[in-house]
Parts: sequence; structure tokens; C-alpha cells
Amino acid sequence: MPIGPIVLTIVAVLVFFGFAQRILDRMRLSDKAALVFIAAMFIGAYLPDIPLGNNLGINIGGGLVPLILVGYLLYKANTTRERVRAVVASLIAAVAVWGVERYMPEEPGAMILDPLYMYPLVAGIIGYLAGRSRRSAFIAGVMGVVLTDIFYVVSVAIDGGEASTVIGGAGIFDSVVIAGILAVALAEIIGETRERIQGGPSEDRPEELKKNLKGVEFANMLKQKDEKSEKSKVTSLDEKRKKDKKK
Repeated sequence: MPIGPIVLTIVAVLVFFGFAQRILDRMRLSDKAALVFIAAMFIGAYLPDIPLGNNLGINIGGGLVPLILVGYLLYKANTTRERVRAVVASLIAAVAVWGVERYMPEEPGAMILDPLYMYPLVAGIIGYLAGRSRRSAFIAGVMGVVLTDIFYVVSVAIDGGEASTVIGGAGIFDSVVIAGILAVALAEIIGETRERIQGGPSEDRPEELKKNLKGVEFANMLKQKDEKSEKSKVTSLDEKRKKDKKK
């Protein structure tokens, strides 16, 4: 069984039992929506490709559904700045993957890693570094792989040839799944560590989102602790003044 459906099955189980709630909240994605997209990708991978003409097609699970999900996440983004950052991160990740695909040997034995893992590894890492947030990292990781198919078609057309490819088809489906999950995992692990160190999420996060984050509880604990400390100092100062007056 290909690794893409296996990863999707594991993610679906985690979402169903609520273990991915925190990540989904930060991506502004509900449990039901996440499960619908996962099911659509899983089933779509086994459906016939959609022809787009001129020997070009698109796979439903590896191309069409991820593009719809990316469009949905861009629509749900908080600010225009985040949307622009996600688009720029996607282009940077796509250029990096396209460079690896074009200039590195494709034979599995000639590369450090199998291309199936090398492409999503590059897209996932660069997607996180350029996108930073969970949502932008996921968008960049997925689009970093999907766009390489489009780059391939354009490059062949520029050279005067005629390309025949399926966007998101064949092994690209697995790469899309791995790249998206890896980018979010890096954002979650590194981002969570950074927020723990600084005592909670940034103050510019939406209030609705911060209420759903455990980090806020940690931050509130620190805030309450500081307030108690300040009250304690004031009380001690008042008591000292009273004692001085009695003297």
C-alpha cells in the first residue's frame, strides 16, 4: 500500500479522536472539514484523472482536492499579509523542489533519499521556514509539490516540446501528503517550543483563537502570578506604612 493513504489514515484517526484539535484550531479548520478533505483525498486518489487537454490532466486526490483545501485555507487566513506570505512561501518551496527534481539524479540508488521522500522533505522544510505559521507552512508544503508539475509542463512548452503529465498523479500524491504533514509538524513542534519559552502565543493572535490554545492557559497563569505578586507588594508596602505611623 502506498505511504500516502497510510499517512492519511493515521491523520484521520488522530483527528477523529481529537488529538489534532489544537493544530486544526490554529489552521482555522474544523474536525468535520478536516475529515471531509482527508476522505476526499483518499477516495479521489483511486478515481480516474480529469483530462485538461493537451496531454494534461489532474488527479482528484493528489491535485484537485489539495488545491481546493489550499484555496479554503487562504480564504480563512486572518490577514492579507498571511495570504501573501503563504503564496510567496509556496513559490519558494516549488522552485526548490523543481531544482532538486531537475538537477538531482532521479534514480533511487543515486540519491541520498528516494525521490518520493526527497521532494516532500524539501517542500516541507522550506514550506515551514518560509511560511512559519501552521496554515502557511501547510499551504507552502502542498503547493511546493503540486506546482512542480505545472513548472514541468511550462518548461517543456518553452523548450518547444509537448508534455504529458497528470498534476498530483502517480507518486506525487504521496509527496503532497508527506510535504503537507511534515510542514505542519515542524511548525507545531518548533512553534510550540518557541511559544512555551516566551510564555504563550503572540498578543497579535485573534482572541477567538487564543481562547482555544493551551498556551494561553499557561500565559494566563503567568499573568495571574504576576498580578498576585504585584498585589502582595502593594499590601506589604501598606502594612509597612501603617507600622511607621504607629511608631
